[in-house]
Amino acid sequence: MNERSKLMRGVFGRLNTRRAGSWLKRSALVSMAILLPLGVSVAGPAGPAAAAFNPDGFDFWVDSEMGPIKNRVFRAADGNTSRVVYALDGMRARPDLSGWEVDTEVVRELTKWNMNVVMPVGGPSSFYADWNGPSNFFGLGSAGSSSTGSANSGSGLLSGSAGMGKTNTYKWETFLTQNLRNALRDRLGFNPNGNAVFGLSMGGSAALTLAAYHPDQFRYAGSYSGYLNISAPGMREALRVAMLDAGGFNIDAMAPPWGPQWLRMDPFVFAPRLKANNTRLWVSAGSGLPSGADGLSFNTVNAMGLEALALANTRAFQVRMATLGATNATYDFPAVGVHNWTYWADEVYRMIPDMSANIG
Repeated sequence: MNERSKLMRGVFGRLNTRRAGSWLKRSALVSMAILLPLGVSVAGPAGPAAAAFNPDGFDFWVDSEMGPIKNRVFRAADGNTSRVVYALDGMRARPDLSGWEVDTEVVRELTKWNMNVVMPVGGPSSFYADWNGPSNFFGLGSAGSSSTGSANSGSGLLSGSAGMGKTNTYKWETFLTQNLRNALRDRLGFNPNGNAVFGLSMGGSAALTLAAYHPDQFRYAGSYSGYLNISAPGMREALRVAMLDAGGFNIDAMAPPWGPQWLRMDPFVFAPRLKANNTRLWVSAGSGLPSGADGLSFNTVNAMGLEALALANTRAFQVRMATLGATNATYDFPAVGVHNWTYWADEVYRMIPDMSANIG
């Protein structure tokens, strides 16, 4: 029996939660049934074409193994340097601005609460992980990539960032926990410890990963619509399709299937670390049901399926944490909510008071 099987058997055996296990299994199957016939992926909906640039922020470039990386920094209203929050993007992260800046106004509220906000830019399909090697297919380069296509269209990266993660190797965890962390400390005087990190979808999974393995840097982590059970049956192949769509990336370049590196990225597997670290967590996913404002369209149906899959993953993580006796997480499962920025922004506003009380 492999490690994943032992974990699952132990979890559901101890709780005797056959009904819960059956519900999770049905949810995952229903979600996949929605996703696959429609040809959609877990990459998330594309953002609007025009960037909503916020002049309150400034570009902060930092060198890394991947080359120079752009970040957007927004200073706390009171000028402090002790309260620092990292906001991570989703799988269609674009190379010019973070989706949090383009599609939401959350940064204005965060800075009002006297938090410095750091938005790393780029890294589509990266999961903000350190990959094994450049993304290619049989050594022939990546399908669907283009130096002029938009990451939002699934056709590769915009001009200036084409090739990152393909001609070189993604090293995002190293960047966020060493290069960027140290540059913020040395150049801006930002506190390198006791920070917060949150993200949506891919960024939600990554936020928990970063907090699990770097508890001195991140004492608070938030995941919205995250994929928190990536070793569940069918998840790797669902993510494979998503990464092909969101820039033409090959999941096998990130981590081999079902090996230690893959399991290291799975919040369901590393949940004991989050309990042991006593990391303050905010974990949420919507029901997959749209509101009247969403309208009826293919994009809405797509977003419903994506959120249903995220919900199944997040509920599995919740069960896992419960079996460990963990009490350091707040869960929020709104009755209405699909996979789009409106709901993620709403979740940030709900989370801010708790996050503000637990960082710095």
